[in-house]
Amino acid sequence: MVHMLASMETYLRRGRHTCQRLLLRPEIRSGGMILAYGGSGFLLSAASLLSYAQPLAMGLICVMTGWRALVMGLGAVLGYWTFWGGQGAQGMVWAATGTLLALLLGKRQELKEQILIMPAIAAFLTAITGLSFQLLLRDRTPVTIYFLRILLTGGACLLFSRALEKREAVTDWLCGGVAALALAQVQILPFLNLGFLWAGVVSVSSALPAAVLAGVGLDLAQVTGTPMTAVMCLASFLRMIPFGNKYLRYAAPGAAGLAVMALGNAWDLWALPGLILGGALGILAPPKLEAPPRRGQTGLAQVRLELGAEVMSTVQQILLQNRVPDVDEAAILQKARERACSGCSARNSCPEQLIAQHLENPLDANCRKQGRLIPELRRGQEQLRQLRADHRRRQEYQAALVQQYQFLGAYLRNLADELPRREQEAKVYFQAEVCARSFGKERANGDRCLAFPGSRCRYYVLLCDGMGTGLGAAQEGQSAGVLLRQMLTAGFPAEHALRSVNSILALRDSAGAVTVDLAELYLDTGYACLYKWGAAPSWVLRQTGAEKIGTATPPPGISVTESRETVEKLSLRRGEVLILLSDGVDGEEVLRRQGFTPDMPPGELAETITELGRGAGEDDATTVVIRLRPVSLGS
Repeated sequence: MVHMLASMETYLRRGRHTCQRLLLRPEIRSGGMILAYGGSGFLLSAASLLSYAQPLAMGLICVMTGWRALVMGLGAVLGYWTFWGGQGAQGMVWAATGTLLALLLGKRQELKEQILIMPAIAAFLTAITGLSFQLLLRDRTPVTIYFLRILLTGGACLLFSRALEKREAVTDWLCGGVAALALAQVQILPFLNLGFLWAGVVSVSSALPAAVLAGVGLDLAQVTGTPMTAVMCLASFLRMIPFGNKYLRYAAPGAAGLAVMALGNAWDLWALPGLILGGALGILAPPKLEAPPRRGQTGLAQVRLELGAEVMSTVQQILLQNRVPDVDEAAILQKARERACSGCSARNSCPEQLIAQHLENPLDANCRKQGRLIPELRRGQEQLRQLRADHRRRQEYQAALVQQYQFLGAYLRNLADELPRREQEAKVYFQAEVCARSFGKERANGDRCLAFPGSRCRYYVLLCDGMGTGLGAAQEGQSAGVLLRQMLTAGFPAEHALRSVNSILALRDSAGAVTVDLAELYLDTGYACLYKWGAAPSWVLRQTGAEKIGTATPPPGISVTESRETVEKLSLRRGEVLILLSDGVDGEEVLRRQGFTPDMPPGELAETITELGRGAGEDDATTVVIRLRPVSLGS
């Protein structure tokens, strides 16, 4: 069971990181926002008290503005029709009037200054709607439900406006209870209710008041005879027990549900799948909701790191929302027309109409006085080319900035997660043997090889090949190598560090200035990851012969948005030798024909390959030999 939960945690976290990367794409992010707003209105329309529909969706719609209110209103209309059928007509009217109210008054400054105006108007509209249905359509809704709907509309509007304005613990707890009340009516499978699923997540990932309110929401929805408030309270207390295994806390909702059912003799086994699965999904909850014990300076540092990560994420989202304005081709064309035709005597009777295509191909313009028009169109064409280049450059700047905020946020969040842990460090079972031999065409060698330890039993071997030869290539290789070493030593993931260097090279217009070979060695397992970006193919030398790994890719610095690095995973546990080569060494010629074995001394092997493979010496030649040796018992 423990291994299954650990595997589930790994896959869920990978899925979360994949989703986070996908959300950085503008089209996916826009579609996700539309689904989120529309889905919120759809699910809130399912809320029920005493088997009567409630206007909670209207309370949320009224605090939105623009297209968000429209999408949410459409989702609510669809939800009332789906969940309530013919009885949902009044709910559809609530959603329509709420949407109209948000579109007409949502951006007025008076509503922001007087927060009770919108809840009062929404409650008044609910009252008018209910009275109209009773008088015109003979609706038989009880008076108590009629007044309850009015109070819920105003209260929901006030609650959601407060939650959107400022994140507070109390408002978050209340919104969680409202979500449980609505989701309790959504049965996606005969044995899986979204309300129980949500309650399971809240009980293992949030504070006790949030769990209690989620249980109250389920009890008010009247979907089970089991007292869910008691279940949520017991689950919250169970997850606080310091078990020896951290995964046992995720079983608290299911265990609490069984215990309360047995004590109260109120069996409802259909609630257990949702509670159990919700407890397992609690693994995905953000670290700030897990409420780990934070004491002293360690707790304060963890809180500050998490706040810093949130700031990075917020800035990243703001930058993603600000699009670089497109080039106005129509304005350039209009300016060219004014300059060319302003003094023409036939400008009023000329049948030719200039279009954007004429900026691409000025000779296609059919004008009687092309001597004046063609130069102006060529001038506009050049201006358009410069503006497009500037537009692409600004997009690259924005993408690089967003990327760095993303990397820094993930880095700070990982530090915050690791800070309170008291786990035993992994043991080192291997030691790295690294030997490099280099031959420079000039006095300043453009190849740079660095070997250094990292965090968590990591060891890095880095080969940077500067473009060309001489002092310029040496400076490029040295600069990239030092920067990568600093980031990797600080604990940055290898892919983040490489893409940061790619962003810097792209913004400096230094595409192809350097190629990178980075070997990340795991000294606890004997495995390795080889990151290649524009570098020559590498080789793995085994007893059975040499095998080429890695393919030729474009060098870093070409684009910020497209990742062109390759990753190769291999094992060095059984004495295999990894060989990194710069462009000046012909590995195909040497390693295919020579009878090298992995038992050769690394220094001798590196020197022999360099000497035989550098040929005429037109480029700097460097060979790096990497091998892992088991750590002796004495050391």
